[in-house]
Amino acid sequence: MQKVVTFGEIMLRFSTEHHLRFSQAKFFEATYGGSEFNVAVSLVNYGVPTVFVTRIPNNDIGHCALKEMRKFNVESTKIQFGGDRLGVYYLEQGVSSRGSNVVYDRANSSMATIQKGSINWEEVFQGATWFHWSGVTPAISDSAAQVCLEAVIAAHELGVTVSSDLNFRSKLWQYGKFPKDVMPELLQYTNVMLGDLETAFFMLGKEKIKPKYQDKKALAPLYQTLFELCPNLTIAATTLRNSISASYQQIGGILYDGNQIFTSDIKDVRPVVDRVGSGDAFMGGLIYGLLEYNKDLQRTLDFAVAACCLKHTISGDYNLATLQEIEKMLQGDISGKVSR
Repeated sequence: MQKVVTFGEIMLRFSTEHHLRFSQAKFFEATYGGSEFNVAVSLVNYGVPTVFVTRIPNNDIGHCALKEMRKFNVESTKIQFGGDRLGVYYLEQGVSSRGSNVVYDRANSSMATIQKGSINWEEVFQGATWFHWSGVTPAISDSAAQVCLEAVIAAHELGVTVSSDLNFRSKLWQYGKFPKDVMPELLQYTNVMLGDLETAFFMLGKEKIKPKYQDKKALAPLYQTLFELCPNLTIAATTLRNSISASYQQIGGILYDGNQIFTSDIKDVRPVVDRVGSGDAFMGGLIYGLLEYNKDLQRTLDFAVAACCLKHTISGDYNLATLQEIEKMLQGDISGKVSR
């Protein structure tokens, strides 16, 4: 069976209850999350063995995060202990016309202070066929970006498929470098990319574009330019999201393989329970589809979109939708009837 490795930061998530503002909250719900860990949880949930590589503090909070990995059967044997604190983020859940708000507290976290040369990537990738990272990791610190570059180079040299979710976070990138200074080199090794074209061109330091995603003829040259800028790219996917409100989302997707554009029907998602992690759910679905469906790219895209939609109905960072639930949605069953 194929084995996947993901690399990134696991964080403590503090969420206000019942859509309260930060200023109203007397209690915060404590859970865990983080883009690359969210992807790992999705894949394990689909039956794909997945290793999560990160750095956590050797204290009670770090060990709670370790228990969280084990709880979801994500392999944690390659984690590194070190640093003083686990990264934290605070979430104020939006509702209706009020959007959600995130405050990061990740400065000098264990993952932000990880050092180049501290991980034996050749050992990590033994038996692995896929490596996933996201733009969040190189955004948190220069040293995290350096370790991420080590990882993608090692994966590339070992013939491991490399996927990346661009995941631009404007509240990160606070250490003196911009995405265009870091991401072009990292993306040279990417085989599968998730992200909108605007973000991809921005991170690659290219001229700003405003693609019309409903126009396939106009899209193809833009995706082809992206393939030329990233020479190892074989699949580029984009989540299409129309935010009617915080409580009502419309979700679709596009996939390009260098020759053909595939599209998925737009699906209504309302009411939204928790939007956080829905992009990671799409990424996990994309990886699973590419591993499982033997190059059936339309089915792969449809699976990723369905996984993304179902994540909106689940509290917390992780997509805990089962393969059976996703399959029901793919077959058009969105009734939500009780399973008895």
